[in-house]
Amino acid sequence: MSDLLKIKLTIANRVYPLSVAPEQEASLRASAKKIEATILQLEKNYAVRDKQDVLAMCALQYAAQLEQMKTNESPQSDDPHEKVKELIDMIEVHLAAY
Repeated sequence: MSDLLKIKLTIANRVYPLSVAPEQEASLRASAKKIEATILQLEKNYAVRDKQDVLAMCALQYAAQLEQMKTNESPQSDDPHEKVKELIDMIEVHLAAY
């Protein structure tokens, strides 16, 4: 477990300290940046005052995209979705530690 990196990701003005495997760091940082960009876009386009509302809209947007990808994919190409699920599971485990 000593090979885990301690990183901090900021999402919606909150800092989330995580312990992650080195190979996960880049994708988690890219994901956090994408979420931040989506939050800014939603705040710009909608009169939303509460960050929780913006986060819910962001989560809904990504979940809808994932569902759309599921319906469009061929039966042989389920690997990307499995990887996303693994990443979500790892994030949840690390967040539960804090």
